[in-house]
Amino acid sequence: MIGSLPTSLEVDGKQYEINSDFRVALLIFEAYNDPELSGYDKVSACLNCLYKEIPQNAEEALKKATWFLDGGDMPKSKQAPVKIMDWEYDQAIIFPAVNKVAGCETRTVDYMHWWSFLGLFNEIGEGLYSQIMNIRAKRAKGKKLEKWEREFYNEHKALINIKEKLTAEEQAQMDYINKLLG
Repeated sequence: MIGSLPTSLEVDGKQYEINSDFRVALLIFEAYNDPELSGYDKVSACLNCLYKEIPQNAEEALKKATWFLDGGDMPKSKQAPVKIMDWEYDQAIIFPAVNKVAGCETRTVDYMHWWSFLGLFNEIGEGLYSQIMNIRAKRAKGKKLEKWEREFYNEHKALINIKEKLTAEEQAQMDYINKLLG
């Protein structure tokens, strides 16, 4: 039906209820970005978080989960995009931008379907979030920044440069090296 929001996914001809709130989707993305989790653990987290009852056919369930998390039948880019956004790292700039579009504090609503949240996210207009994404995109493509963008970048490197999560072992190595260097 046009405009309907799925609260279940069909796997092998059977409907399985899902946890369709946007917080669940963000939790799944957080698991996928966790360098401490194995591929199996990431898939397991996705299926356990999304499905209220996990289907027997895990491969098909994961395909349907990916379809849901991608926003359904949204047109996809042919190129694999360079990572310029991280839901967890950018949450401090994402939520104010989404809230501006929504006209309310989205984190305090009892329930909001993932696709509704994604729709609000896709309608983010001019502001801090879009400035940062534009600068990241230009840098990722090797394009020259305008003078004001270079100034903005130099003043806000901590917001613009996504810090990749390290495993506990990698962090310990970095801490050891930093200790040696004083």
